[in-house]
Formats: sequence, structure tokens, C-alpha cells
Amino acid sequence: HYNVDLYAGGISNRNGGFLMSYGFHGKILEIDLEKGTFQDREISDSEAEKYFLGSGLSAKILIEETDPDLDPMSPDNPLIFMRGLFNGTPVPGSPKICLSAKSPLTGIWGEAAAGGHWSATFSFSGYDGVIFRGRAEKPVYLLLDNGRPSLKAAEHLMGKDTFETDRILKEELGDDIVTASIGPAGERGSLIASVMFDGPIARAAGRCGMGTIMGIKNLKSFVVRGNKKVPLYDEQTLKTQIKSQVKDILANAKALSDFSTAGGVEAVEFWGDLPIKNWYLGSWAEGATKTCGQTFLPKTKVKSYYCYKCPIGCGKIVEIKSGPFAPLYGHGPEYETIAGFGALCLVDDYEAVIAANEACNRLGLDTISASAVVAFAMEAYDKRLLTKDDIGFEAKWGDGVAVVKLTQLIGKVEGIGKLLAQGVKRAAEELGPRAQEFAVHTKGLEYPMHDPRAFVSMACNYATANRGACHLEALSYFLGRGIPLADLGYTEPPDPHTQEGKAKICVDMQNFQGIFNPLGLCKFLFLARVGPSIVADWVRAATGWDYDQDRLMETGERLFNLKRLYNTRLGMTRKNDVLPPRLFAHARPDGKAGGVLPHLGKMLDEYYQLRGWTEDGVPTPDKLEELGLKPFEKAIE
Repeated sequence: HYNVDLYAGGISNRNGGFLMSYGFHGKILEIDLEKGTFQDREISDSEAEKYFLGSGLSAKILIEETDPDLDPMSPDNPLIFMRGLFNGTPVPGSPKICLSAKSPLTGIWGEAAAGGHWSATFSFSGYDGVIFRGRAEKPVYLLLDNGRPSLKAAEHLMGKDTFETDRILKEELGDDIVTASIGPAGERGSLIASVMFDGPIARAAGRCGMGTIMGIKNLKSFVVRGNKKVPLYDEQTLKTQIKSQVKDILANAKALSDFSTAGGVEAVEFWGDLPIKNWYLGSWAEGATKTCGQTFLPKTKVKSYYCYKCPIGCGKIVEIKSGPFAPLYGHGPEYETIAGFGALCLVDDYEAVIAANEACNRLGLDTISASAVVAFAMEAYDKRLLTKDDIGFEAKWGDGVAVVKLTQLIGKVEGIGKLLAQGVKRAAEELGPRAQEFAVHTKGLEYPMHDPRAFVSMACNYATANRGACHLEALSYFLGRGIPLADLGYTEPPDPHTQEGKAKICVDMQNFQGIFNPLGLCKFLFLARVGPSIVADWVRAATGWDYDQDRLMETGERLFNLKRLYNTRLGMTRKNDVLPPRLFAHARPDGKAGGVLPHLGKMLDEYYQLRGWTEDGVPTPDKLEELGLKPFEKAIE
């Protein structure tokens, strides 16, 4: 059953009274896929004010309502879609929907976010979140039509890629719907499967295997149509604030508007931050030039793509009409994908990189994990741990065709792809101790394409980030490259290679970035010089809550600690806060970061002290009480 009675953002409570909320609708839809039933649950104003929405409220729900011994591959593993507090509002750069669950790839806290227009349309459905439980007997998709949910048969969609799925559903339901679908990778149990939004526009909730969970649940797609406005406390003030800020945002983000994140490849290489040949080499200037956005976009770009209410337009739609990878049309590769399928594999053919990106988008793969495991396979082949007979073809460094073939096998979970689809950690365990020496992951999550030897504050972040190796939990390398954050006192770039002060940078940046997903904000607003004081102003105008910069940062700290508690009760401590061998024992041989190795132990000591945790990395009762997390203290017992 379900309740769709909404009026100006208020919800009917159990006593028939009327509650008024701003910035959110106050409702989550819970779905039992096995029984095919629906149930509403309320979100209190105090919950939303304390945890925001997105991954914040989701973390509270999952730590309260799931057993630590839960098998992440079980249908009982809940999957939460939760809108960010700013989704569907005039706030610029606020398109991020967040998916949260116990990760089937890592076995710990898992979250993934995607931009585009899906989150806004979902925000107009009248719901703030949906929790999927159980497994449908037969393949289904959820249609949430202006707040009215129904489960529809999806047998005819099985085996279809995400572009085809989007096309078929729009033919059946109309062009005003938006889709969040899995491809063959999720259907067939790849642990690095993503959830793909909006067909060829291809916005991805990539990390941690959220697409895997949809596959386990026999859930092919989540389809939404909506027109219910998100209620705002002071919409006019919010719009006035934004109007005065947009000019600066656009000026500071001009490079993103021109070339997307693909325009940063050469700069990242200059800093020694680009991972080359599975993190082994130090320089690749010519290859970076050949694969950067400045080179391929003038030849392939069709148009720019703008996420909902974002003035930047950093997305680029590209097309290849001829050659071995044609025809091809869809969202162009971003920096992470270019670095992964390019430099990490020594491939300087941008068309091959674009083709590998499209294979991931169609099949439903995380491009970061997929490119990492492809590079791992190429090194395993180079070291003769995998043979031509194992793979079916040669997998030599720099072979773009081989990279695309490997990606397709991983997405289809066929041949050698059955092994590689389980991620770097499991593939290395299968191949033996020598392979584990070049398996680049932390806590089972493959590394994004920023080197902690180039900006050592990232070593501290990668080791402690809650979902494993994740650059987005801190983005501290931006400070090293000269992006200021004056609100927190960072006006001059710190030395990128020394250890001093880096633990504090890590803490500050994790706390700041920790509010982005719960608010639905794109983290690249940091590049546009949006700091916590501006964000706090937006929170006040949207919700009416008494938020300033200090309270915003405290909320970020609370949410980071809450996710740490989720992992603590799973046994995660200092012993898990590590770097892989290649990044702590092998220095880059040349380039700007040549010879640098992070002193992680020293940084962790300081980091835990600043966090108010034990020397073993466990939050203390005093810290939990300070942050209003005392009810979760049992996680550290």
C-alpha cells in the first residue's frame, strides 16, 4: 500500500495532523520485492536536520537496521536510493542522487552517486528515498509515477544494455520518464557493476557494486516521472544568493565548461599525479597530450550536457562515425576514465579510450574499477601470470583493441571476464602472491586516478576513506594544485610532498566533502571556489534550519564518523587503513613526484588524534557523545 497525499511539502502523520517541512518531502518508500508490497515511512525534521539526506540519512538507517553479519550478496542486503537535500531546487551543481548499501565488492560501507536529471525528477515524485528489500521472483522494474509505485515485468529487458533499456522504456512509457538501469554486468553478478542513468547520457553510480545489488534483487530498472515541487523555506532569498554567485562559479569553472574533466589530463601528468602503467612509471607527457580533452573533443564533440540547474555544462556528448570502434554516440569519457583506460594501460589512442568508456556505460560497469582491473590483467599477462590461452588474445601494454575487448568480456562476465569482473583484490588472490604485489586497492576498492605519492595528503585519505580507495572523500589534491579554500584557512598551496600538516588537511577536507552527497552537491563545486560558508547559506534558505559554517562542518564530521562506525562494527581498524605495496614501497622513477613515498604511519597517528579516535582508529565514546552519536556506541563495544 502507499500514501500519495502531499500538499506544499507537508505530510499527513499517523494522527491526522499536519507537519510542515522545507527542503524535503518527509517520506521514504520501502519496497519488499519478494512480496511485491509498498510501505511508507516518515522522515522527521530532526532526522533530516541532523543527517541531511543522501548518504547521511542512509548511513543512519543501515547501521540501525542491518546485521553486521549480513552477506552483501544476499537479497536481504537493503539498497537505498536517497535524494540529496538540494536535488530539484535552484541550487547550482546539485544533481547527485546517492545509492547506499553494504558493498558486495568490499564487504564494508558502500555508496555511489550520479548526476544528470534523474535526481531532480525523483525529487518531484513526492518521495525523498526508496529502500529496496528482498528479491523479486522474476525480473521487474519499478515505475514511480508521480508518487504512485508499481512493479512491472522486465523479462523483455533482460540482457539489454543500458542504452537499449532506456530506449525501450521511453517507447513504452513516454519521453518524460527518467531511468536508472543495470546492464549485463549487474545481471550476471559482476562485483564492479554500476547503475546507469538516462541511457546514452550515461551518468553513473559507479563505485562499490551498486549495480550488482540490483542484479541480485532481480531489479532491472528504476523509472520515475514526477512534477511535485520540493518545498523551500525562503525560495526568493535562495535565488537571490545564487544569482549573485553564478558569475563567479562560471568564471572559476571555465575549464570544465570548455573541456569537462577530460581537459585536466595534461595538468595532472605535469604534477606527477597521473597513474601510468598500473602505477609503475612516472612520466607520460606525450600520451597525456594525445588523450586529453583538448585533443579529442574538437574532433568528436557533438554538444555539451548540463546537469539539472547547473550552469557549467561540463558533460560532453561525443560521436565517432568511422574506424574500428564506430559507430559510437554517447557521453564522452571524463578524466578518471581517460586516465584509467589511457595512461594506466599505456593506451594513447583516444578512440579506444572512448570505446572502452562506451562499453562500460552500455554494459553497466564502473569505469574506475574496470580500467584498474584491465591494467592489472595486462601486467599479469606481462609477468606471465596470465597467458594468451587464458585471455583468448594478447593483452600487451598500449593495445587499445585489447583494452576494449577485455572491458567487454568483463561487462558480459564471459571468459577471462569471469575472473576480472570480481575486481582486482579477488583476481589477485586467485592468481597468487606475486599478483598481489601489483594489485592496487584499499579495503578491496580499486584506486581512482590520483596518486598519493604526488599529493601525500591523499595517502592519508585513501587509507581512511570509508568506502575504501576514494578520492572524492577528500579531494585534498586540489589544495596542492593551488585551489584555495579560504573558509578553512587554506589560501596558499601546501607543499604536496611533505607529511607536515597533511593529517589536518585530510580531516578538514573529509569533513567538508562529507556533506556534499547528503546535500546532492557535485563535488567539483570545490573547483568553482564554493566553500562551506556559501553552502551553509543555501541550507538556511532552503530549509530554515539555523546552519552556519561551523555547524555545517560539524555535520560533515558526524557523518564521516557514522560511516566509520558502520565499518568499525565489521572489524575495520588501523590494520585496514593501508596503502597497497606499489604505492607505499615503489616510488615513481621520474617526473614532478619522482622519488616521493608517503609516511603513512606518521600521518595516521596525527590523524587519529585529530579525529578523537583511539590509536587503533576507533572513535571514542567521548567523540560520539560530542557528535550526537551516542546511540551508536554499541558499534565500538
